[in-house]
Amino acid sequence: MALTAQLKDIAPRWAKDVGDVTTRGYAVGTAVNRPMPDFLIIGCKRGGTTSLFNYLLMHSGVLGLFPQVRGKKSTDYFFKEAQRGPRWYRSHFHTETYRALKAKQLGYRAVSGEASPYYLWDYRVAEQVKALNPNTKAIALLRDPVKRAHSHYAERVINGVEPLSFDAALAAEEDRLHGEGSRMAADPQYYSAAHDYYSYRARGVYLPQILNWHRSFPKEQLLVLRSEDLYLDVQGTFDTVCRFLNIPLFTLPNTAAFNASAPAPMAQSTREALQTFYQPHNRDLADYLGTAPLWP
Repeated sequence: MALTAQLKDIAPRWAKDVGDVTTRGYAVGTAVNRPMPDFLIIGCKRGGTTSLFNYLLMHSGVLGLFPQVRGKKSTDYFFKEAQRGPRWYRSHFHTETYRALKAKQLGYRAVSGEASPYYLWDYRVAEQVKALNPNTKAIALLRDPVKRAHSHYAERVINGVEPLSFDAALAAEEDRLHGEGSRMAADPQYYSAAHDYYSYRARGVYLPQILNWHRSFPKEQLLVLRSEDLYLDVQGTFDTVCRFLNIPLFTLPNTAAFNASAPAPMAQSTREALQTFYQPHNRDLADYLGTAPLWP
């Protein structure tokens, strides 16, 4: 009986694994008929990328990753899967044949894309994207860096990879990240878990990340938004994104946030220390973007 129950548990997972391999094999085999994505949502971490991607999928003119039933938002190609090659990457986007059928239904060409908050933070990605797909458009959501850092930390605690308190994690950040940048520069395919997981403070210094993307893409191909504007005015911000992607405006049927969480309160002394740290960085970012101060 125990063996029978075990087999019943294994069978669905085995069937899914086989189905995934079969589907990906078909998609790779037809990659020549699959165009590169039209857009990337590149970050920031804990800044609303999941919400924005899901809002876009509500639009009939936006295609998710193939096969769409998998519900994935990212291929992780540019920092984890590049060794699989461009054909593998193309396999995640719908064929021109399907797009032509879709265009007849819609009266315009649908767009496709993916979302990964690491694409903004990993400085190697922008250049790689340009080499592979120079016409793509990118969308960056930037959240108050103090709240972003704390939310990032809270997620890592939930993930089971962060044993330290928030203050201790901030104190340990420099040591945790030491040498990772050099390793990444030396090996284009090296993925640094520390650089991804524990970059709580550093990841909120946004200007170098925006400048890095602007070195590879003109400003008209990079839309920079405040996460707070998405939270406060989902439809209005979504309309801005639709105009940027050159797709018709669309009224969202659901504006609830995706992947949202409420972390435990932050110590006031920690908040004030982070605000002091970010103040000059936020000022420089606003000056570069030509906007009013983005956060208090």
